[in-house]
Amino acid sequence: MKVLVVGASGATGRLLVEQLLGRDVEVKAIVRSLDALPDNPRLFKIQASVHSLSSSEMAAHIKDCSAVVSCLGHNLTFQGMFGNPKLLVTETLQCMCKAIESLGLDHPLKVVLMNTTGNSNRDIPETPPLSQRIVVSIIRTLLPAQVDNEKAADFLHTQIGQNNNAIEWVAVRPDALINKKEVTAYNIQPSPIRNVIFDSGATSRINVGHFMAELILNVSTWQKWKGHMPVIYNNA
Repeated sequence: MKVLVVGASGATGRLLVEQLLGRDVEVKAIVRSLDALPDNPRLFKIQASVHSLSSSEMAAHIKDCSAVVSCLGHNLTFQGMFGNPKLLVTETLQCMCKAIESLGLDHPLKVVLMNTTGNSNRDIPETPPLSQRIVVSIIRTLLPAQVDNEKAADFLHTQIGQNNNAIEWVAVRPDALINKKEVTAYNIQPSPIRNVIFDSGATSRINVGHFMAELILNVSTWQKWKGHMPVIYNNA
């Protein structure tokens, strides 16, 4: 199996890459710098700015893969939060999906998107607490990154949908991200069970990477969550 990862050099993306390589999966990683990830015989580094790739160029990278994963996010800097491209996640996801559909494969490819608990699943009746809705609406106004995450998930819901012959998808929603060195026990919920603003739950990045690897490699895990936006929390 071969998996394409964009955002592979980020804080969560590199942990997903480690998880996949540790399970003997070949990984293609699109990175700005070839030094962004350590060398590995099963890791194929593609030096490029992912946002500048055309759908045909993306298709060439995807054509021999069984899954693609976006761990893209906005850097916590002024340029990263307010500079261009403001819709980095959404536009890259759209490019990847257009590329997949252009391949005309006889089986659907898996698409995994790292998203956020600050974004609700519009396909099911999620009703966040009022305090959360108020703060998220303010964040949406002030921070383009929130809009980007919402538009990316909405694209999967409205443009790809649940019955696409070329693409099956999962959008993973971690809560408050923290760093841990080892995978620990975690639980997966269909919707947030905490107020993501005032009572967020810790989610270690390495657990997110582990769960995304499970989605890609474990058939029953994929069947359970495909077309959904599962929320991941560390166990207390």
